[in-house]
Amino acid sequence: MLAVAAVTQSTDDPLSGLHVGDIDEPPVPEDWVSIDVVTCALNHHDLWSLKGVGLPGDRLPMILGCDAAGQAPDGAEVLVYPVISSPGFQGDVTNDPRRSLLSEVYPGTLAERVRVPAGNLVPKPEGLSWEQAACLPTAWLTAYRMLFTNAAVHPGDTVLVQGAGGGVATAAIQLAAAAGLRVWATSRDAAKRDLAKELGATETFESGARLPDRVDAVMETVGAATWSHSVNSLRPGGTIVISGATSGDAPAKAELTKIFFKQLRVIGSTMGTRDELARLARFVADKGIEPQIDSVLPLAQARTGFERMAAGDVGGKIVFRV
Repeated sequence: MLAVAAVTQSTDDPLSGLHVGDIDEPPVPEDWVSIDVVTCALNHHDLWSLKGVGLPGDRLPMILGCDAAGQAPDGAEVLVYPVISSPGFQGDVTNDPRRSLLSEVYPGTLAERVRVPAGNLVPKPEGLSWEQAACLPTAWLTAYRMLFTNAAVHPGDTVLVQGAGGGVATAAIQLAAAAGLRVWATSRDAAKRDLAKELGATETFESGARLPDRVDAVMETVGAATWSHSVNSLRPGGTIVISGATSGDAPAKAELTKIFFKQLRVIGSTMGTRDELARLARFVADKGIEPQIDSVLPLAQARTGFERMAAGDVGGKIVFRV
């Protein structure tokens, strides 16, 4: 079947290990189902896998991808929930220390078909297009949990989204605006600041700029480059929710004194649950939110999408159609 896979890994030239073409279809484990993929989407996680981060070399070749929407064996239209729990684990799967994402232990979604546990399917609301549905399972689910589960913000609160332009950041802007929050966003790139305003940000600022007021919560995915700004931007008792560190995880200053003196909350956030994905899909459909899509490409042209993501030339999600 047609698939996109990591066959080798390289920190300096990750795309050298990218294979787009026919690959033997993996078997379907017991109690799992095979989904005919209609659309799938790209994440930075896929680039990290090609660099050897989170994907051991002895698991290669590995079909990449965490996001997909498609048809179940009974014809139902579904979203694929990509978090796989360890055998016997009960409770919030994001707290399972042995959990994995599709494409880490089990083959991923960038293929004509993907295999998942039967319980990992979420109905696709009628109001969502296939392209929109493919955006939700990873970046949008991460943003949803950051905002509504971990930051616990309310309509009228002010939220700062660092690094506007990335998949999680654009999702956070759109979700927060739809929920009645005042959204501020930062970026070094003027075009991405303009995009943030188009998506619902009330105000945008250059990275590190002094803000007109303190905020209730910060959505942090950039890491070291914006950490001090995030801490300094919060009101006393405010919350930083961090789900990534694309600029590195070792800031020049940890800001510990400000964190304890201002009684700030620092909360880590990873993905979300299947139930949160179902609520997210309904929220997006009911509110008429149109997830920001950078481009839609045939799966056979996946290398083009990877090249653009590697170059940082992306505003929203890159979606592949099978």
